[in-house]
Amino acid sequence: MTDTQQFFSNDGALSTVISGYQARDAQVEMAEAISKAITNKQHLIAEAGTGTGKTFAYLVPAIYSGKKAIISTGTKNLQDQLFNKDLPVIRKAITLPFKAALLKGRANYLCTYRLKNALTSTIGFTKEEAVSLAKINAWSKDTRFGDISEMSGITEGDPIWYQATSTQDNCLGQDCPDYADCYLVKARQKAQEADVIVVNHHLLCADWSIRDNGFGELLPRAEVVIIDEAHQLAETASNFLGTDISSKQLNDLAQDTLMEYFKDATDIPALRTACEDLEHELKDLRLAFGVELKRGDWQDIEINPKISAGLVAVKEQMKRLSEQLLVASVKTKPLESCYKRSEDLLESLNLILDDKAGNWIRWYETHRKTVTLSLTPMDIAAEFRKFMHQHQAAWIFTSATLSIANRFDHFANNLGLGKAESVSWGSPFDYATQSLFYHPKGLPQPNDPDCIPQLMEFAIPVLKASKGRAFFLFTSHRALNEAAEILAKKLKYPLLVQGSRPKGQLLDQFKELGNAVLLGTSSFWEGVDVRGEALSCVIIDKLPFTSPGHPVLKARMEAMKQQGRNPFFEYQLPSAVIALRQGVGRLIRDVTDRGVLMVCDPRLLKRSYGQLFLDSVPAMSRTRDIADVEAFFKEETLE
Repeated sequence: MTDTQQFFSNDGALSTVISGYQARDAQVEMAEAISKAITNKQHLIAEAGTGTGKTFAYLVPAIYSGKKAIISTGTKNLQDQLFNKDLPVIRKAITLPFKAALLKGRANYLCTYRLKNALTSTIGFTKEEAVSLAKINAWSKDTRFGDISEMSGITEGDPIWYQATSTQDNCLGQDCPDYADCYLVKARQKAQEADVIVVNHHLLCADWSIRDNGFGELLPRAEVVIIDEAHQLAETASNFLGTDISSKQLNDLAQDTLMEYFKDATDIPALRTACEDLEHELKDLRLAFGVELKRGDWQDIEINPKISAGLVAVKEQMKRLSEQLLVASVKTKPLESCYKRSEDLLESLNLILDDKAGNWIRWYETHRKTVTLSLTPMDIAAEFRKFMHQHQAAWIFTSATLSIANRFDHFANNLGLGKAESVSWGSPFDYATQSLFYHPKGLPQPNDPDCIPQLMEFAIPVLKASKGRAFFLFTSHRALNEAAEILAKKLKYPLLVQGSRPKGQLLDQFKELGNAVLLGTSSFWEGVDVRGEALSCVIIDKLPFTSPGHPVLKARMEAMKQQGRNPFFEYQLPSAVIALRQGVGRLIRDVTDRGVLMVCDPRLLKRSYGQLFLDSVPAMSRTRDIADVEAFFKEETLE
C-alpha cells in the first residue's frame, strides 16, 4: 500500500482527524493518478464530481512528493478556504513536515505608505471616507498580515481601499520608505520559502503575463502546478494576456500626482493644471459614450466623432501630464514613480488606439463613472502551450465540470493541451434517489417578451412545495429584477436578492433563515456550498448561453466561421453546458441532501442540442408533473 493509499484508508491518518471518516474509492484513485503524474512529470486533466473530495486528493500527493507546488484556485474565497480550513486538517494528520503560504495580488494587502499619505492629504475626503480611513488606520495597528479580508468593518470592494493599498502602477518598490515592513513583500518572501503556495487564477495569470514585477521568479522553481476550478482558467488567462486601460487608472494617476504636487511640487503650477485638465477630459470622454452601461465593438468608437475626438483629447492631455511629470520627477521618488506610471499608461493607450493586428479584439465597456478600453487575444491556446513549456512542471487541471458528455476536447483545445491524459470520477452521491429533475410542459420561449411573468406561474408552485429553501438562478440581471418584483407580491417566504447586500452576507442569511428564496446571477452559479435542508431546490431560468452580443465572443465566433468551423457547436454550446453543470452542482452537496432541480427552458427537449445538456448532468429521476414534485417534498416530512 502506498503512502497515499494508507493516508486515505479507513484506519489511515485522515481517519484520526475527521470523525466518522469513510474512505472513498474515487478520492483514493484520483490521489494516486495525481501522484503518478507528479512522479512522471506529466500533465493530467482530472474531473471529479461533487463529493469526491478532490481538494484532499490533490493536496496530499503534492505534499508527499516533497516538490515545490503551486495550487491555484478560482476565487479568493476558495483560496482562503483551502489555506485556512483544508490545509490545517491535513497538517494534523500528515507526519511529513511542510511549509505552506498564502499569496494574493498586491491590492489585497495594506500599504502603510499610501495610508499615511491619505491621512495627511490636503485634498480632503468626504465625511464617510474619513470615517472609513480612520477605521483602516485603527486596524493597521493590530494586523499581522495586512490582508484586507481580515477587516470586517469595510468590504473589500469599497473604493476607499484604493487609498490604503497599492497597485503595480503606484507602488514605489524598494524606494518606498516602508519597504522593510511591507506586507506584500513579507507574503512573497514566505511564498519563496514554502513547499505549498496557494494562489488564485488572477495572480497565476498576472505572473504569466509578467505584469507584476517581483512575482515572476515564483513559478520557475515550482515543480508541480495544480489548477483547481480549472474550467475558469481560459477566460481569466484571456483577460490577462491582453491589455486594458481604464479612465479610472488615468484619473487615479491625476489624483496621486496632485497629492504629491501639494506636498513637494507647488513651484510647478503647470503640473497641477495638467492633472486637472486630464480629469476634465476624462469626464467628457465618459459622457461621450452615453449614459447606458454597455460593452461594444471598436467600430462603435470609430463611427462616433465625439468619442474619437474625446480619445484624442485624453491622449494629448496624457502627453502633457507626462511632460510635466518628467520635470517634477527629479524632486522625489513618488513623483518619479508617477512619471513612470504616466509613460506606461501612455504606452498602453497607444497600443490599444493604434492596434492593427488581426489576431486581437478591440472593444470597450462603460461603467457608471468610467470606461475601459481593452485589447484581448483571439486565441490563447498557443500562448498557454508556450507558458507550460517554459515551466517544466507537472500540470494538474481539476474541476467538477471539465467534460461535455464525457469528452474533454473543449477544455483541452481552449488551453492547447493537446493529448494530455484525462480521467473522470463521478460523484459518490445517489442522484437517482436524492434528487428529482422537473421540466414542466408548456414553458414559454426564452425570447418571449412575457417570458418571466409566464415562467413564474410554473416556478411558484415548486417554491411553495419546497417551502422556500431555494436558489433561483438567472442568466441576466434584467430577468432577476423582473422576477424579484413578481415574487415579492406572491411568495410568503423571505426573498434575498443579489445586489441588495454583499454575497457573503446573503449566503449567511440564507443559511440562518432556513426557508428563504435566493435570487442570483452568475456569481451564485458556482463556488457556493450550502449543505442541508436550507437549500432543497434549484431553479434555472434558461440554458446559460453567453450573450452573442459580447464583443469578444462575437469576434471569436466570426473568426471561427472564417476558418470554416461551427462556432455554436464548438464554442457557445460547450460553454453553456459547463455553466449549467455548475448551476446544477449547487443542489446536492452531501450524502444526506435531497432536492429538486427545475430547468425552465423548453429548448432542453425541443432542440437537438438539448440532449447534450441532459447527457452532461447527473442521472436524476425526471418528471414533467408538478404532482411528483409535491410528492417528493412530502416524502421528506414523512422520514
